[in-house]
Amino acid sequence: MENQPVRSHRILAKDTSQSYWCFRYWHDELLHDGSIKTIPQLHRLGPSRGTGAITRVQAEAERNRFLQQLTSSSDALPFPADPARIGTILFGRLARVWEWDYVQRVVGGRPLVAASTREKYQNHVHNHILPRWASTPIGEFRAKQVLDWLQQESGSWYMMTDLRNIMSGIFTKAQEWELLPDTFANPISRVKLPKKWQVYEKRILTEEETVRVLARIADPHRLVCEICVATGARISEVTGLQIKHVSLQNGYLRIEQRHWRGDIDSPKTERSKRTLTLGNLAGRLKGWIESLANASPETWVFPQPDIRKPMWDSGVRAALKEAAAAEKCDFPGFGLHSLRRANITWRQEVGGSSIEASRIAGHASTKITEEYTIVQLKRQEELTLRIQQKLDQVAVPSASEGRNGLAFCSVVSDPWDRPIQQQRRTTVPKTNSRNKRPQKMRTFAKIAVPQVGSKKAVILEMLKRPAGVTLPDLMNATGWQAHSVRGFLSAAVGKKMGLQVESEKQEDGQRRYRIL
Repeated sequence: MENQPVRSHRILAKDTSQSYWCFRYWHDELLHDGSIKTIPQLHRLGPSRGTGAITRVQAEAERNRFLQQLTSSSDALPFPADPARIGTILFGRLARVWEWDYVQRVVGGRPLVAASTREKYQNHVHNHILPRWASTPIGEFRAKQVLDWLQQESGSWYMMTDLRNIMSGIFTKAQEWELLPDTFANPISRVKLPKKWQVYEKRILTEEETVRVLARIADPHRLVCEICVATGARISEVTGLQIKHVSLQNGYLRIEQRHWRGDIDSPKTERSKRTLTLGNLAGRLKGWIESLANASPETWVFPQPDIRKPMWDSGVRAALKEAAAAEKCDFPGFGLHSLRRANITWRQEVGGSSIEASRIAGHASTKITEEYTIVQLKRQEELTLRIQQKLDQVAVPSASEGRNGLAFCSVVSDPWDRPIQQQRRTTVPKTNSRNKRPQKMRTFAKIAVPQVGSKKAVILEMLKRPAGVTLPDLMNATGWQAHSVRGFLSAAVGKKMGLQVESEKQEDGQRRYRIL
C-alpha cells in the first residue's frame, strides 16, 4: 500500500453541459483502525472547452503532478491524529504538501500563484529552506535557531523576510487544511527580524541624467523606457501590452496583464489593473504601432522577431545599463525599476498628492509609495529657498544695521502665510435695559496697520492708483493665487481696515479694483 496508493488511472474528456478534463483512480486509504480501504475517485483537472479551457497536454501535466503527490511514500499516509505525535511530523513533509497543493496547483486552467512568485518560492524552498529544515520535527523548532540561520543564510533583509514568510506560510496552510490543529503554535511567529537595512542606496537619476541616458537608447527599447518613466508602469506591464490595451485616440493605455519570462498573468495586485495616460508619448506610440507588420488587436505592442511572442525585459535592461554607464551615471541597483521610482518621486514634486501617486503606480497602500519616494537634494534646495524667500519678504530696515541692513520682524505680516495675528482687544459690556445685567461681551479688534515693504502695503499702494489695478497685476506683485487676493480685499481691506474698494469691469473684460 505504501508504494502503490494509486493503482490505475487514465485521462478522460467529459462532454457535458460543463466540459472538463478528468481522470479516475483507485486510492488505498489507511483507516483509523489500521485497515485499508480502496476507494474509487474522479479528479477534475480543468475545463476542456470555453473560457479558461486547458489543452490535453496541460491536463496531463496537472494529472502527473497530482499523482506524484499521492504516490509519495512519505506523504501518502495520513498525518497522526494523536496530539502527542503532532510534534514528530517532519517539516519537509509539510513543505512538500504546501508546494504541491498551493504553489504548483492549477485550478480551472489558472495557477493559484503567479509565475514569478512561484519561481521565487521554489527557489527559496529547494535551495535554502529544505536543505536545512526538511528532516527537523516541527516540535523541535526554536525561534533563536531559526533567526540565527536566517541571518547567516540571507544576503539581504528582503531575502531574510522572504524565507521567514515562506516558512510561516507553510505552517499556516497546514492549519488551514487541518493537517495541524489550531492549538499548534506557529513557531515562526516568534521569529522577530532585526531593523531593516538596504543593500543598495536608494537613488534615481536626475532629470538631466535621465534625458541623456534615454537619448543613447534606440527604439523599441527607448520607447519602453519612456513609457516606464512617464507613466510609472512596471516593465512587466509594458511588455505585456497588446494593441487592444492601447487607446491612441484618447491617449491612454490599460494595464490588464503582465508578462514575465514568457508567462502571461494577471497584474501583481487588484489595484495594479488601472488606466494610465500617455501625454505626449501618444504620437510616438502611434508611429511605433503603425510600423508593426501586423496591427490586429491581439498583436503585442512590443513583440519578439516571432511576433506571436512578447518582448522579454532582458534586452531593455541591458540597453539601459549600457547607456547609463556610457553617461557615467550608472550606480549599483540602477535598472528599470529606478525609472518607476523616478516617476513616483517626480509626480509628487510637480504637485501630485501621495494618494494620487499611489493609485497611478498601482500600489496597495500609500505606505509602499512612501518607500518609493526619494527626496532629492535639488528638491530640498528648492524648498529651502522658498522658506528663505518668505523670511526675506517680511524683513524691514534695522536701526542698528543702518539703512541697508535688514532684520526680521517678530510678527509675520503676510496674512496668507500665517493668519492675521489678533491685536489686543477692547471689550465693552452690553447691558439689558430690562434687568440691567451684563450680557455677552462684544469684541472690537483694532485696525491692523500694514508694515512697510509687506505684501499688504504693496496692494494698498496699487489700489490707490487713479486707474485702479487688475487682479492679474495684484497676483504678479504678491505671488498669491486669485482666491487669496480676493479674500484679502474683502476681509482685510474692506472689513478690518474699513476701506471701501470699488470693483468695475472694463471694456477689455478685466475687472479693476481701487480704493475710493
